[in-house]
Amino acid sequence: MKLIIVLVVVVLLVFWCISIYNNLVKLRNNRENAFANIDVQLKQRHDLVPQLVATVKGYADHEKEVFMRVTEARSAAMGATTIDDKINAENALTSALAGFKVSLEAYPELKANENFLQLQNELSDIENKLAAVRRFFNSATRELNNAVEVFPSNIFANMFGFKKEPMFEIPQEDRAEFDKAPDVKF
Repeated sequence: MKLIIVLVVVVLLVFWCISIYNNLVKLRNNRENAFANIDVQLKQRHDLVPQLVATVKGYADHEKEVFMRVTEARSAAMGATTIDDKINAENALTSALAGFKVSLEAYPELKANENFLQLQNELSDIENKLAAVRRFFNSATRELNNAVEVFPSNIFANMFGFKKEPMFEIPQEDRAEFDKAPDVKF
């Protein structure tokens, strides 16, 4: 009878040790997965921001070009003195206004302002997602660190090479740089 009790206790201890080890592995994998999510968001930010800036800049340049042609043609038409100059200037103004009209028909409301607002919203969305996955990563890291440091799992963590892992934090020497707003240049 004593042998059965000893065997049951030993089996329970083995299962308990296996459970602790498996929990540590799950926590480590959860942390690695959380960091992979950060990588995904960073990749999206690195890919999307330049595309958004280029798109908005290109659209703003297009609008600027349309307005510039109309303004220049109008000035030329007003400054024309001879009949031939007036005909050529008015034809140029008509052509520029036709281009302007096409732009207005294609875009009932010229949308450079909306594009800039969209850029701002997209940048804000990316940064919010990145902050969320960083928080998830830090939470996963905290759970792993707790398991590595608390008794009795710390015994098994030390035996199997699990260690306390760093949080995703801004280094103290870089804090001033991150406290100021980022520059977005067009």
